[in-house]
Amino acid sequence: MEPEKTRTGDSAGAGGRLKSGWASGGSASSSTAATDHRVYLRPGFDWQAADAYLFDIDGTLLNSRDAVHYHAFHHAVEHFFGLDLRLDGIPVHGNTDIGILRAYLEAANVPESEWQPRVPEVMAFMCAEVTRNAASLRIEICPGILSVLNHLRVQGKLLGVASGNLEPIGWAKVEKCGLRVYFSFGAFSGEREKRDDIIAHGIRQAKALCGPETCVYVVGDTPADIASAHANNAPVIAAATGIYSFRELLEHNPEMCIACCEDLLQPDLDDAPKPGI
Repeated sequence: MEPEKTRTGDSAGAGGRLKSGWASGGSASSSTAATDHRVYLRPGFDWQAADAYLFDIDGTLLNSRDAVHYHAFHHAVEHFFGLDLRLDGIPVHGNTDIGILRAYLEAANVPESEWQPRVPEVMAFMCAEVTRNAASLRIEICPGILSVLNHLRVQGKLLGVASGNLEPIGWAKVEKCGLRVYFSFGAFSGEREKRDDIIAHGIRQAKALCGPETCVYVVGDTPADIASAHANNAPVIAAATGIYSFRELLEHNPEMCIACCEDLLQPDLDDAPKPGI
């Protein structure tokens, strides 16, 4: 790992900032990120230098304090495959809706030849249920997000989302908390199962809107976001506002790592001291 600039405060691990997306099926602890100011900045990296930014949704922009997405998934699996959804041992955080479906059905020993042809029906069922129950979504915007989005918009940056959610589900969450107006485009799960492909699609959209030389940064809260950004040669800002701690994210070598997005707007960011992590 390269030498870093850091600003330290009271660090909080994954237990203190539980992501509550569709997978939790319940409530979660309130985020403590607002009181945890810690920054890693790779030497020479300027977080404001991009032309466009791709934001992950769950755990980065917002957390869902409800079970609407989870119940839609549960009901779809029960309806189409007669199974009672259990997520023990299933990789969820940083995964995609289609990736989670695959992992669950493989664990349940359902042959791919049986479930793969039904994926379009399953997706449509899930999206319809979330849309129908959108009024029950309880969304909490992550600390600092509104300030950062406004800051980038004033600078004329192009903003998009890149999420493992199915498109109608992802936009329903963003719309519910009033963030939809900030984003010009989105890349989602559905036709694309892998997060690498979702990020690639988002980058293509940004370049289609701004030109082939557009510089795109990714903002996310999981190691999967970091890996997928780097797989597409995109720098990444990792925010410890989901279930992964600052230290856990830092192990995956993001260009920048922050406790929460509020830290991006700290006036002393470039002059941060350099103690050991």
